Amino acid sequence: MASNPPGACCASGFRHEGNPVGEIKNVNGTDTYIVYPKDNKSPEKAIIILSDIFGIYVNAQLLADEFAENGYLAVLPDLFRGDAIKLSDMESGRANLPEWLPKHQTPVVDPIVEATIKYVRGDLGVKRVAGVGYCFGGKYVCRFLKPGKLDVGYTAHPSFVTEEELAAIAGPLSICASEIDQIFTTELRHKSEEILIKTGQNWQINLYSGVTHGFAVRADLSNKHHKFAKEQTFCQAVNWFNQYL
Repeated sequence: MASNPPGACCASGFRHEGNPVGEIKNVNGTDTYIVYPKDNKSPEKAIIILSDIFGIYVNAQLLADEFAENGYLAVLPDLFRGDAIKLSDMESGRANLPEWLPKHQTPVVDPIVEATIKYVRGDLGVKRVAGVGYCFGGKYVCRFLKPGKLDVGYTAHPSFVTEEELAAIAGPLSICASEIDQIFTTELRHKSEEILIKTGQNWQINLYSGVTHGFAVRADLSNKHHKFAKEQTFCQAVNWFNQYL
């Protein structure tokens, strides 16, 4: 395993404040949050956001809005078809991951990701597509970083990624890691480096001190250091995509 299965830290964090500007559409049976870049309804570059276990919620929507502000069509599908972990469970610490996770394995999630890519490339006519994966979604960035699927990938504190999935990537991959992480541990990070070297792809891993798993999307924004680290991870993603899209 290149990163461990999701744990309690995947279901903790902070709700962010803001008013998402995109809209939710039903795309082939999947609710999908879509944000276009300003004054551009026919963008040639898109970012598909593969979320953490909370699905389409304000934190993820605000990130999508930021990607759109940087010139990309941002598309956030509901990987869980209405069965995401509730924010109230995050805030109360009552999320039952052992019961929830078996219902959301690759045979269920893969078709949603596949259909989203097909929609973006086919229906919307996008020529270049990036994937962003937070926690749970990091696995699917690796699985779909293939010709004709995702052209470039970025993942923050990934979970559930197997060594085989990481070894099979066929495009550039950037990883954001936290110093304090029981899922993407120091040992597994170093193992991932060994695997990435052998892929022959361009890659990078950025490590942020003093933050925990989930900080790139669920950081405590009242903490200056955590806020700074979250903002830097976003810049890391945008710079990576600007280079390869």
